[in-house]
Amino acid sequence: MARFLAVIVCAAVLTGCGSSRKSYPVRGQLLARNDSAGQITLDNESIPGFMPAMTMIYPVKDPQGLQQAQPGDRISAVVVVERGGSKYWLEHITITDRSGRSFFSAPKKHYELPRNQKVPDVGFVNQDGRTLHFRDFKGKAVLLTFIYTRCPFPDYCPLMSSKFSEIHRALAQTPRLYQTTHLMSVSLDPGYDTPPVLRKYGLPYLKGDASGFAHWDFVATSPSDLRALASAFGLRYFEQNKQITHTLSTILLAPDGTVKLVWPGNEWKVSEVLAALDKQS
Repeated sequence: MARFLAVIVCAAVLTGCGSSRKSYPVRGQLLARNDSAGQITLDNESIPGFMPAMTMIYPVKDPQGLQQAQPGDRISAVVVVERGGSKYWLEHITITDRSGRSFFSAPKKHYELPRNQKVPDVGFVNQDGRTLHFRDFKGKAVLLTFIYTRCPFPDYCPLMSSKFSEIHRALAQTPRLYQTTHLMSVSLDPGYDTPPVLRKYGLPYLKGDASGFAHWDFVATSPSDLRALASAFGLRYFEQNKQITHTLSTILLAPDGTVKLVWPGNEWKVSEVLAALDKQS
C-alpha cells in the first residue's frame, strides 16, 4: 500500500515540477505513528496544486514533532517532495487539535471482564456464506478480533491477521488444543466484506489451505449487530473517506460463552494468548 501511495505522489509531482524540491502545506488527522520506522499515517486534506484528500504513510524528518504528535491529533505540517517524487517526507509538524486522542487511547494491558458476562449472540455470515452464532462453539474457547479487508495500515488489521495466523498454526501442532479452540475475525466493513471477499482475504493467512476455515472463520454481521458487539468490548470505529478508523480489541471467550479476557491494542504477544487458550481448553 505504501508503495502504491508513493506512485501516486510521484505521478502528481511529475506534472510541471521545475525544481529538484517542492514544499506544500498539509493538514490532517494523524491515524497511526510508527516510531521505529520514523513514519506517520495521515488522513490529509486536499493539497491544492499537489494531490487530493487521501490517507498517506509519510516518512518524518522532524524527530520532536514525531514524538509529540499522537494518534487522533489534527496537525499541520510541510510535505517536501524531491527528485521527481521519488522521495518525500514531512517537516515542521504542529499539533492544532488534541481532542481526537481519546478515540485512539486504550489501556496498555489486558483486563478481565465479569466471568458471568456473555457476549451478544449475534448472527454472523462466514466466508462460505454459512450463518454462525457464538452458541455454535459452546464447549470451545473462542478467540476473536476485529478487522476489515481493505485496511491499509500494517500495524492494524494486517498485523492482527498475521498474529492470528501464527496462533492458528501453533494450535494445529497440538490436536487437543486445535479441537477445543476456534478463531474468528469479525469484519468492521460488512457492506463490502461479503463471503467471497472474506474468503479471498483469509486464504493467504491460511497459507492457501482452505481446510483451515474449519478452525478460523472470517465473518460479517449486520451494522446494528456489529455496533452491539463492538460496544460490548469498548471497540470504537467510524467510516471516513471510504476507510474505517478503529481501535483494536482481541477477546477470549471461555467454553461456556462468557468473556474471559480482552486485550486492547496490538501489543499483546502470541505466546501470552496461546497460554490463555491452553488454560481454557
